[in-house]
Amino acid sequence: MKLEVREVSRTFAQHGRQTVALLPSSFTVESGEFVSLLGPSGCGKSTLLNLIAGLDEASGGEVHIDGTPVDGPGVDRGMVFQSYTLFPWLTVEENARFAFRLAANRGRSTAEVDWLLELTGLGDFRRAHPRELSGGMKQRVAIVRALANRPKVLLMDEPFGALDAQTREEMQQLMRRLQAHQRPTVIFVTHDLDEALFLSTRVLVMSARPGRIVADVPVPLGEERPLELKVSDEFLRAKRQLFSLLHNRPFAKEPMS
Repeated sequence: MKLEVREVSRTFAQHGRQTVALLPSSFTVESGEFVSLLGPSGCGKSTLLNLIAGLDEASGGEVHIDGTPVDGPGVDRGMVFQSYTLFPWLTVEENARFAFRLAANRGRSTAEVDWLLELTGLGDFRRAHPRELSGGMKQRVAIVRALANRPKVLLMDEPFGALDAQTREEMQQLMRRLQAHQRPTVIFVTHDLDEALFLSTRVLVMSARPGRIVADVPVPLGEERPLELKVSDEFLRAKRQLFSLLHNRPFAKEPMS
């Protein structure tokens, strides 16, 4: 899988005036990468994600997946929002298997859904309804449902933003487990520096509105990322670099000890 964003921009017409939400931006994502879009509120992160999802139309530029232009929503992209967007009348298992109701997926094995439910700690809650679940568990169901359709790229729009700090860290650890076992290609919107570094292989830093990508930063922290990594010297150096980029300040690299 190869995702190409080519000089994509977005301008809105409001009350007879043109409002620039996103300046021309370009980047490429290869299969298995976890790329975070990091930037201040209102900089166009969600706008860019919606353009990739095909939920909005670009004012300029194009998005391609494996050479095919994106011209609307498609099964090659899965989406997870900050709100849980579950069907309240369906059980956990029924929500997770929802994609198999589509004609294109009928007859496919659902074994992977069972595996994902176990991996995410939902195996004992298959028959529960969303009203019986915590916020973190609801978001786990939403992630399983999105992955069950085997999308080429998983798009996540601040999916942990509404969770408390402890649950948020649990969800971050869950995403690391999914990366290790399934290696999905992920575009992840966040404004949290720690979250971006802990999860990503690369971080795309965006400027304040009107947003544009100002830096493409690789994250060389290795595959194993326990929560203790967040207080390591290596992690803190990387965090200072991202902070400098976000605030347009010079960053002086420290000598490695």
